[in-house]
Amino acid sequence: MSADPHTRSVAPVWLERPADANGLPSAVWPAAATRDADGVLELGGIPATALRERFGTPLYVVDEDEVRATARRTLDAFRAAAALHGVQARVYYAGKAFLSTEVVRWVTEEGLAVDVCSGGELAVALAAGADPARLGFHGNNKSVAELERAVEAGIGSIVIDSLIEIERLAAIVERRGASQAVLLRVNSGVHAETHDFLATAHEDQKFGFTLTDAPAAAARIRELPGLEFVGLHCHIGSQIFGTAGFEESASRLVELHAELREGGELPVLNLGGGFGIAYTSADDPTPIEALALGIAEAVARQCEVRGIPVPNLAFEPGRAIVGRAGVTLYEVGTTKPVALESGDTRLYVSVDGGMSDNARPALYGAQFSARIASRTSDVEPVLARVVGKHCESGDVVVDAEYLPGDVSPGDLLAVPATGAYCFSLSSNYNYVPRPPVVALRGGEARVIVRGETIDDLLARDAGLSTVHDGRESAGAPTEGNA
Repeated sequence: MSADPHTRSVAPVWLERPADANGLPSAVWPAAATRDADGVLELGGIPATALRERFGTPLYVVDEDEVRATARRTLDAFRAAAALHGVQARVYYAGKAFLSTEVVRWVTEEGLAVDVCSGGELAVALAAGADPARLGFHGNNKSVAELERAVEAGIGSIVIDSLIEIERLAAIVERRGASQAVLLRVNSGVHAETHDFLATAHEDQKFGFTLTDAPAAAARIRELPGLEFVGLHCHIGSQIFGTAGFEESASRLVELHAELREGGELPVLNLGGGFGIAYTSADDPTPIEALALGIAEAVARQCEVRGIPVPNLAFEPGRAIVGRAGVTLYEVGTTKPVALESGDTRLYVSVDGGMSDNARPALYGAQFSARIASRTSDVEPVLARVVGKHCESGDVVVDAEYLPGDVSPGDLLAVPATGAYCFSLSSNYNYVPRPPVVALRGGEARVIVRGETIDDLLARDAGLSTVHDGRESAGAPTEGNA
């Protein structure tokens, strides 16, 4: 072992050893997160220990008040920024971040439209009572059935992603005697992530049209009477902190927008989403107001240079709306100090969930943070790695964090900033049931997505047959879940 057990040699360079390993950095945790007099983490005014007792662990917890407040703030920011240039802004909630009927109701009641990218997401939005005219539909491979349902429902706009889709949608619209507003997804050649972006002349990805190919696609749309070409759409990346990438993309898009306006008005320019949040105390996301002002100004400046009016703007934040509002609760099962070749020690903290409820670290190398939620501790923090219970060495929940050295089995552990893409990407790997989602509002907790049981998983297994009312049915529910 090294002489200094707290050496930084194996810790990532961005990870600072905290002055207080019980602290809750405000940029990462929900605004209402605090600790009570006993040191127990409170979320929305409810002790985390009470949530564990009532709902079990793992447990997704979402602060409804935080989601609503962030939705309002985001909408106000983009509307105000657009108004400075005499145009309007529409904000779509990107449903892929986290979608349920309750979440749809929250964001639509706060004035947001909703973006969906599959028939399932469309079904959820419609089931929640969303106005179909305020829905947008993305996807690089929308099926005929999905497009049929979207047109039948009266969806507000469909983002065209390929030449095949143009013909596919046109045939559906003609058959129904309908009209459908569409946008054309364009690859601007700008790729952004965090503070950095890369601008290239060529694209090699599955989404959208290149700047070179877009005019021919637009011309084909305009040839088809049932399709109403209303504008361009672009998405440059995710977890973006600055405006530089958006400004470069806007320059390229406005150039194309100006060219296509010669064939008819294009009232909308949708610049997508990808606005970042803080997952750790090292993250410093750009305030949404600054993003909105910077992007709107960039578009207006490019339009002025070309002598064209500024179009109405549209945006699609998802993570930025729900990410910070979510916290996942786990129970510690085992801890294991592991001696490393460097002479340092890393404490492995195993919890009762893992990559089945948070796939982001395994998929993207995403970083998260953690705190003991059931108590505070004055014990010196040690470098820890929070891992799951799955049979994969890559089953990591929090790659690197300083936790009190006395973290023990039975402790409740909280991982913040899990409102986006954790539930959405969840799975049943190793036949682990997916956790419930609990929403908090006004000091009350309620289930908004039911958790799964082993019986639920077995009910899908067609190899199990039972007899009900004299009829054999494959995969029928077991008695405990009938």
